[in-house]
Amino acid sequence: MEKRKVYYNNPQLEFQQAQAHTSVIVGGRRLGKTHGFASPWTLRNVQQMPRSSGGVVGAAFQRILTQTLPGTLQALEDMGYRRDLHYYVGHRPPKSAGFAKPVREPARYDHVISWYNGSIWYLISQDIPGTSNSLTLQYLLVDEAKFVDFDKLKDETFPANGGFKGPWAGCPWLNSMLIMSDMPATKKGSWFLKYREEMDKELIAAILQLVQDIYDLKQKPQNTYTKKLLYQKRLLLAQFRSVAVYYREWSSIENVELLGKKYIAQMKRDLPPLVFQTSIMCIRPGKLKDGFYPALSDKYHLYTAYNNSYLQNLDYDLKKAAEQDCRQDGDVDLDKPISIAFDYNANINWLVAGQKDGMKMKVLKSFYVKYERKLRELVDDFCNYYRFHHSREVVYYFDNTALGSNYAVSDEDFASVICSQFEKNGWNVTRVHIGNPLKHHEKYLMIDQALKGQKYLFVQINEQNNEALVPAMRQTGVKVGAYGFQKDKSGEKLAETEEDRLEYRTDGTDAFDTLFVGMNFYSYETAARGVGMGVMRG
Repeated sequence: MEKRKVYYNNPQLEFQQAQAHTSVIVGGRRLGKTHGFASPWTLRNVQQMPRSSGGVVGAAFQRILTQTLPGTLQALEDMGYRRDLHYYVGHRPPKSAGFAKPVREPARYDHVISWYNGSIWYLISQDIPGTSNSLTLQYLLVDEAKFVDFDKLKDETFPANGGFKGPWAGCPWLNSMLIMSDMPATKKGSWFLKYREEMDKELIAAILQLVQDIYDLKQKPQNTYTKKLLYQKRLLLAQFRSVAVYYREWSSIENVELLGKKYIAQMKRDLPPLVFQTSIMCIRPGKLKDGFYPALSDKYHLYTAYNNSYLQNLDYDLKKAAEQDCRQDGDVDLDKPISIAFDYNANINWLVAGQKDGMKMKVLKSFYVKYERKLRELVDDFCNYYRFHHSREVVYYFDNTALGSNYAVSDEDFASVICSQFEKNGWNVTRVHIGNPLKHHEKYLMIDQALKGQKYLFVQINEQNNEALVPAMRQTGVKVGAYGFQKDKSGEKLAETEEDRLEYRTDGTDAFDTLFVGMNFYSYETAARGVGMGVMRG
């Protein structure tokens, strides 16, 4: 195999020297978690435990397919390992490959990566039931741990990582575990931070010292004494590693030699402060204050939903998986119209889309455009994403702010521009005029009751398809006005800055509010029949 030099930053080098049995890496974006941590770790286990079985855990198969696997396979490529030569993805290796067989061969290979020496990785996605049932694993990699459901992990997957020792009983990494993530911003995603208290710092220091001692001994002339001492230190090192817990928090700045200062500056400019602090600087967030949506809960109101039948039929074609559209979504009913609402501004325009599901208001996806891209481009983005939708119908809820205004378009009002652009894309529009916008204190009370499950449709938001809307809702403040609680919109007209991005202000939340009012008080069935005040076909 061709030899090549590989650069590792200081955190990666320390991790590879420690090689603890249980490792938890909380690192900023582009720290090099895949290339410098996960890939060397999994390859070591493949080679040190031939014919073994490991598990790669992700919150969803879509995440494994579009985020975990592309980086992992690229890292393997950079290290000289070739797909369909050294390993196969998603199907049994052909006999002509001459691969060894795993000690415990899987019944099916559709979620398996097979290696030349008989080692295998199971791809375990929590949104596909049973992917870790009845497995016996020798090691476990948990990727993007802040999105992983800890209850499912400890009930379904942790038990699989133990028991059968096979021919690997003497390996210090038998039943080892690597957990990786950037810093979580929510309590639900913080389950792995507890490992910090479980790390024995003195034990890790002793391991690193033994690594240095062994290196120094290998530089000396080899004789009976040095060989015996090397053996003793290596044995002690293996014993220490087999029981060690290693926990580290590192910011993206640790990899600044490769990223460059411009990347850090760009992330500070493009990300909201909370995301920059957690995802880049790896700072633990403090307790957030209540805002306009105080009852919004990660546990009850946020969800993920992928169409795994479609994703699995891609046969691990990672390029196709990267082309995201509504076929990957598991929550959209392709035969029913999609309800939409907008917010209109000179510098940013929003579209929020949802569908009613029983007594639930599902917020399927949100879109926004900025500056020179206006409402027509926003509608085009929606139509492109949902181009495989069967009915090609939308129910457009709008209030008086959409009428007689044109500062985001040409000489037509917002509602006319939106409807004409949908029709240009071949979509049918049911226009539902809901009159004057509700007062803030009225919306605050109604949405709060809905979020608490007391009244109205229960709000559920597809977290992955609303990446800007969710933090915007979390950061929307309140102020007390003459009529009670009001949404604090004081920052909307300020110039955009590095620390204050347009998409994380209150504009998108206004579109959500309009959609909430429309879906709760102007039913789709009534709108489709053209019955009720302000309803007309476009």
